[in-house]
Amino acid sequence: MELNEAAFRRHSAQSDIPLVVDFWAEWCGPCKMMAPQYAAAAPQLEPRVRLAKVDTEAEPGLGTAFNIRSIPTLALFKGGREVARQAGAMSTADIVRWVNAHA
Repeated sequence: MELNEAAFRRHSAQSDIPLVVDFWAEWCGPCKMMAPQYAAAAPQLEPRVRLAKVDTEAEPGLGTAFNIRSIPTLALFKGGREVARQAGAMSTADIVRWVNAHA
C-alpha cells in the first residue's frame, strides 16, 4: 500500500494495528532490490501488522518529518508513534524477524 501524507496520518494514528513503512525512492537501487523482499514479507506479517510504502520524492514532507537520512529505511509505528527504525536493504527473513522483534 502506497501512502501519501493524509493516508499515512490516518493509518498510523487511527489504527490499533502496528504499521511498518518502507521509506524509499524510485531512483534508489537498494530500494528496488528490497521491494520484492518487502512484498514477500507482507503475507507473513499481515493482518497482525500492516505494511506500507512512502515514496520520499513524492512525499518529501514525511521524509523530513521523520528525519529520514538514508533509504531504504523501515520504520515501525504503534499508535501514531515511531517505536523502531532500521536503515538499509534487508531480506524477507530479516524484515520478518525485525518486525516480529519490535511489533
